[in-house]
Amino acid sequence: MYSSMDKLKKALSGDDGDEDKGIVTQISDASTLSWSTRIKGFLICFVLGAGLSILGSCLLFLPNGLIIFAVLYTIGNILSLVSTCFLMGPLNQLKKMFATTRIIATILVFVMIILTLVFAFATKIKGLVIVFCVLQFLALTWYSISYIPFARDAVKKCFAACIE
Repeated sequence: MYSSMDKLKKALSGDDGDEDKGIVTQISDASTLSWSTRIKGFLICFVLGAGLSILGSCLLFLPNGLIIFAVLYTIGNILSLVSTCFLMGPLNQLKKMFATTRIIATILVFVMIILTLVFAFATKIKGLVIVFCVLQFLALTWYSISYIPFARDAVKKCFAACIE
């Protein structure tokens, strides 16, 4: 890894030693954030996302608050999901999201986000929008625990024990 001064020296001297690197690697090297900046970005996005979801939930009971609720709740969940890009990096996050172990969970999250917004704007049926928000939350929770080793198995066993 080169320091900023080394990169500047290479650029000014006309040294094209990075040509053998791919464009993605070059962009990644140029946009690397420090760990403290990554933590701050994660916390800001996550707290903002949680705040928007809570605010949306509070506004649900206002007259005509259904669409505002659905939009703020969904944007809040998306921001919370995007916050992890600061920790892993966007490309690594996308690779992990669409890995075989969590592809179905990822698709379910996006489907529930879309259905929440479609039902909020198209039908304006409060009960259905709330159901899809709950399903959105559950899908995001299922997706999130896929990053914790054996967490899905533990949840499945817990629910199986409750049903028996």
